[in-house]
Amino acid sequence: MTERVRAVLVTADDTMLVIRRTRPGVPEYWVLPGGGVEPSDASREAALHREIREEIAGKADIIRLLHTMESDDERQLFYLARIATWSFDDRTGPEFSAEGRGEYALEEIPLTTEGLDGVDLKPEGIVHVLRGAIRAGSLGVEGSL
Repeated sequence: MTERVRAVLVTADDTMLVIRRTRPGVPEYWVLPGGGVEPSDASREAALHREIREEIAGKADIIRLLHTMESDDERQLFYLARIATWSFDDRTGPEFSAEGRGEYALEEIPLTTEGLDGVDLKPEGIVHVLRGAIRAGSLGVEGSL
């Protein structure tokens, strides 16, 4: 089974970092930073730190596992994390140089239901989890992570 890790990266301004994907012939959509767990990764959290480093040259403090989604052949683990530094210009992930992968653009969106409504975040299941956490006040507000 393939394992992927993704991060809900909350900034100091209580926004969330997302990546806007633009690909030929596909409506634009947004994803959370992250990617596949590799055999060389010491843990899932180590894989997430590596992915954040590759995708946004960032450093984050992982707070907790927020949600797990599983299908027949894939498990995605979504972590809540506080992002301290990032630089999309300094990204190094292999996906950025692969031909035919389309464009990646890092964006900050408000960590609100209105912010989520403004983007087509994939997978859809994580949107429902985030909406519930926002309503419950369990994301990003003044150290309440």
